[in-house]
Order: sequence, then C-alpha cells, then structure tokens
Amino acid sequence: MYLKKYNLKNKYALVTGAGKGLGKACSIALAEAGANVIIISRTSKDLTLVSKIIKKLKVKCKTYTCDVTNYNQVKSVINQIPKIDILVNNAGTNFPEHFTEVKRSNMEYMVKINNIAAFNLAQLCTLKMIKTKNRKKIGGSIINMSSQMGHVGGSIRSVYNMNKHGLEGLTKGMAIDLAKYNIRVNTICPTFVVTPMTSKFLKNKKFKRETLNNIPLGRFAEMSEVASSVVFLASDAASMITGTSLLVDGGWTAK
Repeated sequence: MYLKKYNLKNKYALVTGAGKGLGKACSIALAEAGANVIIISRTSKDLTLVSKIIKKLKVKCKTYTCDVTNYNQVKSVINQIPKIDILVNNAGTNFPEHFTEVKRSNMEYMVKINNIAAFNLAQLCTLKMIKTKNRKKIGGSIINMSSQMGHVGGSIRSVYNMNKHGLEGLTKGMAIDLAKYNIRVNTICPTFVVTPMTSKFLKNKKFKRETLNNIPLGRFAEMSEVASSVVFLASDAASMITGTSLLVDGGWTAK
C-alpha cells in the first residue's frame, strides 16, 4: 500500500542537463518509477543515447536540444510541452577558483546557469503546471539540484557557495508561493558524486583525501543514490515535504 506512493505512472517529468551524469541518472530513475520523461541537454548525441535507455522502460521520452541559459530557446521548448508535473532543475556547472583569483567571466556564467537559468526554467514550468485544471488535486513537484555547498562553505568554491545558497533561498520562497497550487519545491543537496564533471577534481590525490575526511560515511555518493532521492521527492511519498532540503551528503553537514 505505502510503496504505491512512489509510483509516477502518468506523470510527466522534465529534466535539464539530462545528457550525462546526474541528469541522465535522474531521468532513468524517474522513468523506472513510471514517469514519462522530457529530457533537455545541449548535446543531441547524449540525448539520443539516454532516450534509447528510457524507451526500453515502456514510457514516453521526448528530447529537446536546448541551452538553458538561452531564455527564448527554453520558452520555446516549454511552449511545446503539453503537460509538466515534475521538474528536475539539474543543469549547472562549477569552476573552482580561489576567491582572489575568480575570473569575472566564470563568475558571471555560473550565476547565469546556476541561478538565472534555474529561476527562468522553474517559472516557465510553474506557469505550465498551474494551467492543468486539477493541479491542486494531483499536485506537482519541483526539485532544484543544489549541493552541500548550499549549506556550508568550501575552499575554492566561493561562487558556487553563492549560487547554491541562493538556490536554497529561491526554493523556500517558491515553496511558499506555490503551496496554494499543491506544487512542492525542494532541493537535493549531494556531497561529491562520482560523475564525469567531478572525475577531474577527484583525480587530485590531496583533494580526494581531504574530501573523504569530511564525509563521515567515508565515501563519495553514487549517482543512483541521488537519483533515488529525486524519485522520492517527485512522488506522493513526499506529499507533505516542501521548502526544504534533502541532504545526500554522507554526514558532511552534520559536523
């Protein structure tokens, strides 16, 4: 009885940055839970590969090649989608630099993709969501992909800290505004996850050692562990959870 609440059958989930890494893992996990999936990435080749995996799960999968920092492109894509029940605002990046050496171009791009693009996509998807006549009854879920760095500071991550702390604040404000529509808004906050984006950082032995020393569980997160958390927040099993963070950080922020 209780496990039925995890079933996402007939739901439509949109995932950004879905071509690889966490976005790919989340897209597949949502499809495994029964959701029809709309996947967005800048790289059509990656989308094709992910789509093939998802379609084997006997659900619908629509792909859109799109740069989430391009508002007009994003708006055009959202206008083409008939229905959205779940948004996983996953696209983002990081350029680790000491605060005194942060390149302005890197800082501005990180704000553009990690904050402005996330805001724009969430707003456009929300406007689409609330057009569904029975939205209050069926509910909706927006999941902003944050980080443990949205709760604590980190060396050579001042801009990323700024981005993710801002995303946490946006999430709380959205949750209050959208509660009347029964649209829940939360963040997932992973520790370092083994992905194509983080692999280059984790090759540094000193960085790897210091990072593991900060994780009480003593290991990095797997993509599947983050993806399963996304499915939980997307589902009715989390129907009373909004405006908060699910920390998938191995205990990093517990200290």
